[in-house]
Amino acid sequence: MTSTQAPEGVLSSATIETDPSRALGPTRRPVPVFPNPEPLAEHGPARIVSICNQKGGVGKTTTTINLGAALAEYGRRVLLVDFDPQGALSVGLGKGDPRQLDVTIHNLLLERDTEWEDVVIETGVDGMDLLPSNIDLSGAEVQLVHEVGREYILAGSLKSAVPHYDYILIDCQPSLGLLTINALAASAGVLIPLECEYFAMRGVALLMETIDKVQGRINPDLVIDGVLGTMYDSRTLHTREVLGRIVEAFGDKVFHTVINRTVRFPDATVAGEPITYFDPNSMGANAYRGLAREVLERWKLLD
Repeated sequence: MTSTQAPEGVLSSATIETDPSRALGPTRRPVPVFPNPEPLAEHGPARIVSICNQKGGVGKTTTTINLGAALAEYGRRVLLVDFDPQGALSVGLGKGDPRQLDVTIHNLLLERDTEWEDVVIETGVDGMDLLPSNIDLSGAEVQLVHEVGREYILAGSLKSAVPHYDYILIDCQPSLGLLTINALAASAGVLIPLECEYFAMRGVALLMETIDKVQGRINPDLVIDGVLGTMYDSRTLHTREVLGRIVEAFGDKVFHTVINRTVRFPDATVAGEPITYFDPNSMGANAYRGLAREVLERWKLLD
């Protein structure tokens, strides 16, 4: 009897049967094999997706960079939005000290004469661009408080970029303030990276409450695209149990792809490159390619 092999970094049904310790919870889910995406005849309009979790250190920026690079690898045009005043996304793509940037997403939000073309920069990855950020963005939250329609400022700023891309991925800051509300208001979907660690689970309820409020009051079309297990280590009982709880809590919303803990991710960040460029044959690179195939299948059904 033969079995179809899932992409490296994705837990296949065969793997689960031969290694029960890696099963995703009490119900063992068969892992579908997602085909490589077909080339697009034309690009746009973009689907906007927020990469969001108010807890820091769960892999939001890593996921934004590497999912974006994997989507670009499959021929999609991608715009990354650094919506964190720390500028981690910009640093992770080799842009040096964000404080040295003359124009950032802050200017786009607050200056009427600034267009997205004035801010966008190349990332070094074919088909993937960046709207960078720096510490100036931290002041935007205070300045936006008195703006009319303050929750929709980002949506308006990105409107003219939408026809030029297939996907716009927003790397949100680790908080649930006005900037994150702006990201959710602008988005069609939310992708939630969730560290396979007990305390990461505890904070999800607050995030889900915020998403519910945004759906009810600001953006009724917002959906949860999926929950991504990150920093998974199959050698520890703790992470296996937490991943099982994630599946129990979110069911089919949990991506079959799981991102394993590896030192190659911080190494790639230091190099200022996506893992698909820095170590293209690594488990981490193949995991994000698997995630890209999976999200493209989900988005195809939603669009």
